[in-house]
Amino acid sequence: MQVLPRSLTGRLLVTTCVTLLVGFGLSSIIIGHELGWLVLHDMDERLDAQIEILASAVDANGTLDPGFRVDAPPFNRPGSGWAWEVIGDAGAARSASLNGADLPMPPPPPPPPNQHPPRMPHFRRDGVMVRGELVFPRPMDVRGRDGRLLHYRVASVPTSLGRSVIIVAGPREIVERPLRRAMTPLLVCLGGMAFCLLVALFAQLRVGLGPLVRLQAMVAEVRAGKLRQIHVSEPTELLPLVDELNELIQANEQAVARARTHVANLAHGLKTPLAALKLDLAESACDADGRLAALVERMESQIRRHLGRARATSAGTAAHPVEIVVPHIEDLVSALRRLHAERSLDIEQSIPDDLLVRCDGQDLDEMLGNLLDNAWRHARSRVRISAPRGGRLAQILIEDDGDGLGEAEMLQAMQEGRRLDETEAGYGFGLSISRELCELHGGSLELRRSGLGGLAAVITLPRGGGME
Repeated sequence: MQVLPRSLTGRLLVTTCVTLLVGFGLSSIIIGHELGWLVLHDMDERLDAQIEILASAVDANGTLDPGFRVDAPPFNRPGSGWAWEVIGDAGAARSASLNGADLPMPPPPPPPPNQHPPRMPHFRRDGVMVRGELVFPRPMDVRGRDGRLLHYRVASVPTSLGRSVIIVAGPREIVERPLRRAMTPLLVCLGGMAFCLLVALFAQLRVGLGPLVRLQAMVAEVRAGKLRQIHVSEPTELLPLVDELNELIQANEQAVARARTHVANLAHGLKTPLAALKLDLAESACDADGRLAALVERMESQIRRHLGRARATSAGTAAHPVEIVVPHIEDLVSALRRLHAERSLDIEQSIPDDLLVRCDGQDLDEMLGNLLDNAWRHARSRVRISAPRGGRLAQILIEDDGDGLGEAEMLQAMQEGRRLDETEAGYGFGLSISRELCELHGGSLELRRSGLGGLAAVITLPRGGGME
């Protein structure tokens, strides 16, 4: 199961958002708890002050002195939620706000003398000094008769007849209302901070990951042949990676150069012995049935096929240089005129002088030479070489006015070793090798019907030099 996104940007965003949510959630809980405790602490101090007043008005027999004024506001307003009750052995006294009714719960049993009752986690203040004894009021929350939640403070006061219990209550909403009012702007501020942090994160990602995007573009330019090395000066963390990439590019170029050298040496080393062997077989009578000559031709075809494949593969592993097409066309046309001197053809050439393609020069000669030779062999009187302007890819059309090929024959002609005309010399690998070279340079080779009536071969290659 994929938990995190695959991209580095996505992972940073997800982890940061989760961290922010957890951090702000815990912050809200902690701050809310502390604010609630502070408000509740103030309320407890107010209730404890009332306990001290009531304790000072309790007589020695545990009854409340009727002449002592203890019903200060808001304990004198009925329905306010503020109330007190003193319960002793001689009777009970209540605040005016109760209208003679009891508080909705009986007081808890008093704790044993000199033993402090357990304090609630939020209760952190000292006790109340009553008649020389330190008393610790106990907090509790009780639902009132009207359904309102009340906060109690319960204290046990010593008298001559025993201990009297003082209960002082206040509405719990006194704590919760300011807490809600305080938490609303707090959460808004925390949300604003989270938004600002996310905006800063997006900016950091764009700035921080920008060098990686530029590095990717440079690697693509190296692969396309526009650059030979990657030049980056910052950030310093990427410099070791850039150095390794440049070393890899240089090692790749050296390997390609060595492969081309080995291929050329092998071609030259095998060409002369095979040619001499063919001459010896033709002049001697030791090959009456022609079997040895057929084997030699087969060896030549296999050597040409595998050398072409090796050369095509090595071309595909290197950065493609930029070549001007016109000089290659002119050199090939001049060579074919001498090679096919017995055929006087009308050669039409309309190649723009500034047409550049990204292709190795030897590979370009190989592709154009194969296709021009085929057109020269099968044309009646006319061969046309053209290239339309514009477009991201360059197209070179080689057309003849020969008999042409049908759709099925065009497919067969692109297959390795297939020769549609057995009377002509050759091995049937020219078109397939040309197609492989085109594809390895990022292009394609297509056969179609020519406007001259014969066959049209269309080479498509990436343009070079920013030509669009």
